[in-house]
Amino acid sequence: MSTPTTVLALGPDWLDPEWLISTFGLLGILAIVFAESGLLIGFFLPGDSLLFTAGLLTADGQYITYPLWLVCLLITIAAVAGDQVGYLFGKKVGPALFRRPNSRMFKQENVIKAHEFFEKYGARSIVLARFVPIVRTFTPIVAGISGMRYRTFVIYNIIGGVLWGTGVTVLGYFLGQIPFVKTNIEMILIGIVLVSVVPIAIELLRARMAAKRGTTAAERAAAEEAIRETREHYGRY
Repeated sequence: MSTPTTVLALGPDWLDPEWLISTFGLLGILAIVFAESGLLIGFFLPGDSLLFTAGLLTADGQYITYPLWLVCLLITIAAVAGDQVGYLFGKKVGPALFRRPNSRMFKQENVIKAHEFFEKYGARSIVLARFVPIVRTFTPIVAGISGMRYRTFVIYNIIGGVLWGTGVTVLGYFLGQIPFVKTNIEMILIGIVLVSVVPIAIELLRARMAAKRGTTAAERAAAEEAIRETREHYGRY
């Protein structure tokens, strides 16, 4: 008989991984992974901690009774599909996204930061961004805006989806079977959440600093020019 897993919530219920899983089940996990992987509204959702918790609860048999391979497969599909939607959205919207006014759910700084990340790492950013909160939401959109060749994007998208969606879930699954982990699940999950929050805190701090100095028309024009140059570059591959 499995031992109930109690997780200490660090925020509101709707951001607590265990509450989300116990309330919405596997379908809820898939919806959140899909949204965070490529929809503009998904950048604030718990990604890493949610997958890690899903692995733990799968091992424990609590809330998730499906086999690990099926859970990982469906999560990976949701992650890949989310990025595909993000890419197509970016391709349709284009550089106009850089002229979109800030709102409660949308900040120019997030798009610009994702573009900088994309420029720095190129096609590899599609894989690396999976492990960086906020950036993983906007990078596939920027890839679409930049005109990255679709075949190249799909290859890196699948690689990133497998490494993140399956990797983090499997990590939680096997750690969840270790006695020490079972008796210290609260602290371990708190650590996972904090690790996920650190990059977000850094991004928020940078965004606040950027907001103080303001995003000028010249900066937006420079970003759009970089997009055009990136389009020309990736159009050849």
